Amino acid sequence: MKKYLLLGLLLIFNSSAYTASSRDYAVGWELWYPYQYHNKKQELVGLDFDIFNAIIKEANLKVTFTELPWKRHLQYIKTGKMDMAMGASHTLEREESAYFSLPYRLEKVNLFVKKGMTDKIKLETLSDLINSNYMIGVEGGYFYGEEFQELVTTKDFHSHINNVIDLEQNVALLLKGHIDGFLVDPVTMKVFSEKYALQDEFEMHSLKIYQDNIHIMLSRESCSLETLNLINKAITKLKTNGEIAKIINRWTVNNQ
Repeated sequence: MKKYLLLGLLLIFNSSAYTASSRDYAVGWELWYPYQYHNKKQELVGLDFDIFNAIIKEANLKVTFTELPWKRHLQYIKTGKMDMAMGASHTLEREESAYFSLPYRLEKVNLFVKKGMTDKIKLETLSDLINSNYMIGVEGGYFYGEEFQELVTTKDFHSHINNVIDLEQNVALLLKGHIDGFLVDPVTMKVFSEKYALQDEFEMHSLKIYQDNIHIMLSRESCSLETLNLINKAITKLKTNGEIAKIINRWTVNNQ
């Protein structure tokens, strides 16, 4: 009897693993240079794409990519219309509808202002924004840390926040003087500035925003724990053998 029970459990396990690795997963992405974008050959490339593709290959999973706005992507993760999202920060709200993989890289967010304005913009903490005359740009749907998430629910703080779709809009608004600064991660800002020859236009303010781990997010509606485990095993192996570090180094040092 024990022999048959063991055999049955093995068949169930193997069937689940087979299902996880045999299906095609829908993965969304949004233009986010240099993490996710089309190169001149119209290939999907970027820091997140390179790491994600290495993880998917190691996990022996099949995926199909679809471009869509981040806010809609988050909604589709909730409903199961999309299976995965790369470049995701963990939040308690998102955990209600998604599994999170082990972290595969770190993300930082800083305040960027016009060159020469750092000493003139007197902000030591995020809450200092409340009693100031400054307007700060952010991209809708993105995570800027728990402190920001808590403050932005208050009217006094929210009145100093301007939501836009992407970094390009924030840059344009700052150059025109409509905002005093914007929040973005320094890797994105560095490569963006180099791409558009804007290195002398902006500088990083000393105000600390947040630093957090970045994960792959899987819909609880459409993905299984078996899939999550396959991805976590792949991340662990690629971190241990140094492959993820090599990819990160290639993008942050050479800025390809």
